[in-house]
Amino acid sequence: MTRVATVPLQTTLSNAIQRSQQSLAASQLQLATEKKVSDYAGLGLDAVRTLSARSMLATQETYKTSISRVSTTLSLYQANLEEIDGSLSDLREELFSAVGTGNSPGLQDMIESAFSDLRSSLNAKEAGVPLFAGSQTADTPFLPKALEDTVGLDAADAFGNDSVRQSTRAGDGVDVQYGIGASDVAGKLIPAFRALAEAGPFGETLTDDQKQAITDALDLLDAGITQVRSVNASNGRKQAQVETLGDRAQGRIDLMTQVIGSVEDADLGQVAIDITQRQTILQASYSVFSQLSSMSLVNFLD
Repeated sequence: MTRVATVPLQTTLSNAIQRSQQSLAASQLQLATEKKVSDYAGLGLDAVRTLSARSMLATQETYKTSISRVSTTLSLYQANLEEIDGSLSDLREELFSAVGTGNSPGLQDMIESAFSDLRSSLNAKEAGVPLFAGSQTADTPFLPKALEDTVGLDAADAFGNDSVRQSTRAGDGVDVQYGIGASDVAGKLIPAFRALAEAGPFGETLTDDQKQAITDALDLLDAGITQVRSVNASNGRKQAQVETLGDRAQGRIDLMTQVIGSVEDADLGQVAIDITQRQTILQASYSVFSQLSSMSLVNFLD
């Protein structure tokens, strides 16, 4: 007599359904996280490669952050140097005009304004720290508070900065030294302002002695402007270097990200296909299991 039993078949089909459910859950997790696996153990031999790439990525991101900070500082240097250059250039034109015409209405105010602009720029701060101070950040780097303070003043006594410069790691074995001292910018400007302060104050018209003093001061001012522009040009070269290093770091970040993604990131298009297929298989399994469960030998007995 042939024996009919559905229990073993139901057990086998139930196990198959569980495996299908697990596969579908894994695909749904990949879709949610956009990752192939949830931990490094699931990567197998690729785990070592991925961990190494992540370490390199973190290093390059640190370099990029440092470079970005330095780039901001260099931009602040540029802005202040250009402000000084513009103010001194305007003063130079006004001095030439006064010598040529002998008339000097408002000249004294303009000289004092240019000096004030110089002082303000050289004492500029970044995050509360003087930009042009070197390591002497406890005090302002440009010491004279007003034009009259330059009378009889030696240029070396006008500054409180030192020659210490900052340095940052911008690449593997690459350190970038940067920074500008107030004396680097205005060392040759103090004699010009001193000459103008000692020849003033200037009224509506100039005396012959004042014309000569301004003429002498113009030569000193030209030397000072040249110094400012030279420092700004050097700062511009440093900006170009930092920009190149930043691009290099970003390129390496992109490469490491791509390497990590090739190992860890799931192919979402394929995942969507897998989910559809596994849902179809699971639904078919449910249907078969339902049909099998409803079968009865009674239906075949007379």
